This record gives sequence, structure tokens and C-alpha cells, in this order.
Amino acid sequence: MKRIVVLAGGFGGARFLRGLRAVAPESKITVVANTGDDITLFGLRICPDLDTLMYTLGGVINEKTGWGRDDETFNSKAELAGFGVGPSWFGLGDRDLATHLIRTEMLNAGYSLTDVTSALVKRWELGLELLPMCDERVETHVRISDEDGDRFIHFQEWWIRLGAKVAAEQFVALNIEQSRPAKGVLEAIAGADLIILAPSNPVVSTGIILQVPGILTALKNADAPIVGVSPIINGAPVRGMADKCLTAIGVETNAHAVGAHYGARSAGGLLDGWLVDTTDLPMEINGIEVRALNLLMIDPVTTQAIAQEALNLGRALSNQRGGS
Repeated sequence: MKRIVVLAGGFGGARFLRGLRAVAPESKITVVANTGDDITLFGLRICPDLDTLMYTLGGVINEKTGWGRDDETFNSKAELAGFGVGPSWFGLGDRDLATHLIRTEMLNAGYSLTDVTSALVKRWELGLELLPMCDERVETHVRISDEDGDRFIHFQEWWIRLGAKVAAEQFVALNIEQSRPAKGVLEAIAGADLIILAPSNPVVSTGIILQVPGILTALKNADAPIVGVSPIINGAPVRGMADKCLTAIGVETNAHAVGAHYGARSAGGLLDGWLVDTTDLPMEINGIEVRALNLLMIDPVTTQAIAQEALNLGRALSNQRGGS
């Protein structure tokens, strides 16, 4: 597999990509990252998934939290709080702050998010190409009902401040209709030998990427097989609150339901193959080749085994389609 495209969110996608990079060192890997989590706070443009991918693959992620920089301090956050400037619930670290300052300055100067991301990652040896899903500002908002009434709030506020404890009734990606795939995204998909949906949130990570006009159509028309890696193991998300997100769109929290939600490409859906955990067997989804192994990315060896199985399944599907 010379050319691999991966659709990814933050935590799960970043860890999967570390494994994929290790087992496919000769492949050109292009990552299409979710930017629906992006938010402007303190006058700065913050891209949580892009940054988590960059820090993880650059070897400077805070491994305990799964976000932000390692060896981080929070003096700036404390100073802002001292001035009474919020929000206090967002973890703005001092090292992380530099990334947001540079990004915001470049965006304000007229550079695209693709250009900015390319400039930022030059500091780190990622071993792959990192692209935002689009250059336009798309933000995911959540409709909730609480003591303040029926209202929309930014996804980050729902996720971090509220801890997703208030039921989400709807997810809306603002400005998604006016967005277009970032430069290089459609070309990478069209030229790929394998496309992988990383084990990311199917609603607010992968699901948002798929809403960018043109991306879903390009995927369905791609010559390469499409393999998904389930983010759900034994009826629960590995990390985060994907179960709350799936409930909001009427999908059960299990690997079978998520695979069926994506659907078989042969029936107008998206997937040719689906990797699930062994705890989720037996499983059959019409039109999708299902394989199982331990999907808990507890260490580099296990993570690399998952990535290798995604490659193996991709090759098998490619051979079935008459590919190389």
C-alpha cells in the first residue's frame, strides 16, 4: 500500500496513526483531520484535533491527558483568571499557547488553515502529511435543554465544561455547507491505495469530516478499499463520550450498529471492511468484510498490530477488487 489516506479525529486517531506509521514506513500517509472541534477563545484560533495529532505524532503530547503538550505549565491561564477573563474550563497551557498564537497570526495575515498547518508541523518530524478537512471555519454546536432553556452551545463547552452530562439533542456543524475540501484532500482520496477510518468518534469527528461537501462522494467513488476501525469495544467507547453522541443521532453504542451506520459501499454506504474487537463477535454486516482482534491500544505493540491488520484487510479487499 504505497498511498494511504486516513480520516481521523484526535486521541484515537493519533494513537492509531503512530502504529500505522511504524508498520508502513515506506507508505505515503495523508491524514484528513477533523476541524469541527475548532473554537476561538481568548482571541485565539484553537484546533484541538489538529494539535493532538501534531503533538502525538511529533512525540510531545501529554500522554496522561491525551491532549496538550508534555511538561506543560499553566501560568498564562492563571494570569487570565486573575484578571477575571474566562472561560476557566478550557485547559490553555503555556507551550500550547505558542501554537495558537502562531496559528492566529498567520490566519489573520490571510494564510489558509492548510498553509498554517503545514508551517506548524515543520517543527516536528511527523512522517506523514497532515491536512485539515477544510480551510473554512466550521464549528460543531450542540443543542441541549437545561435550566437555561432549549439552546445551542459550542461542542467544546458541552464536552469539557458540562462533561456531556446534559443530553445532546442535535449536533450542527455551522458553515459546513459553505466549506470545501482543503487543498490536497480530494487528490489524496482519488489516488489512494487504501483509505482508513481511524477509531475516532463517528458523530463529531469522522461524521463531521464526511459532511464537508465533496468528501463523502469522493470516498464512495474511490478505487481504493475503505476500512474502518471501530471506536466502540464491547458496547462502550474506549475514551470520551461517543456513546452520548451516538444516542443523539439514534445509533446504538456497539460496533455492529456503528458499522451499519457507515454502511456497505456496495449498498451505497461507505465501508468495504470493518475491524472490531474480539469481544464484539460474532458479527455479520451485509456487504462488509468484518475482522476481529484486540482493539485496545494499550501499548505500541498492540497498536501496531491493529494498524497491520487494517493493512492486511485492505490488501485482501484490494485483491478481491482486482487491485495490486
